[in-house]
Amino acid sequence: MMNATQSPPPSDAIAQVLTDLRSQKLLVVNQRRRNGLIIYKQHHAEFAGPGAVVGSVFDTDVLNVLPVGNWSLLPPKDPEERQKAYLMRRQWVKLFKQVTENPIPTQRVQAILNQFENWFDVETVAQLPNEAIAALVGVLPQTVHKVRNLTEW
Repeated sequence: MMNATQSPPPSDAIAQVLTDLRSQKLLVVNQRRRNGLIIYKQHHAEFAGPGAVVGSVFDTDVLNVLPVGNWSLLPPKDPEERQKAYLMRRQWVKLFKQVTENPIPTQRVQAILNQFENWFDVETVAQLPNEAIAALVGVLPQTVHKVRNLTEW
């Protein structure tokens, strides 16, 4: 897992992931690690967690990515793994849809922060920029800042 002492991924690794996604290369977020990928699009961001497919036709409009945790992307081994990865991406989308259906912005932020702390660890979640959380749940970065400051006692 990424923690406070780990350095961010090298910019050339990020550039390669962006190139792969824009060229429709099909990859899978390593399901054997606590990791994921925040995929920035024009008006929102999506999270692809362990086991989820990235690339292909889903992410050609990617603007940027933010790896989370001990990240690793791998090509699918076979058609069965590819099919499972499609289903996992769908599950991640459904989960975030449920969170964003809450009409109260601060509750959306708190819900996703709680989920991320369950999947990763407090240090990893603390490193996520307010802008990333905001883009995932459809709020302003100031709302994320406010929620984080209220919960840090």
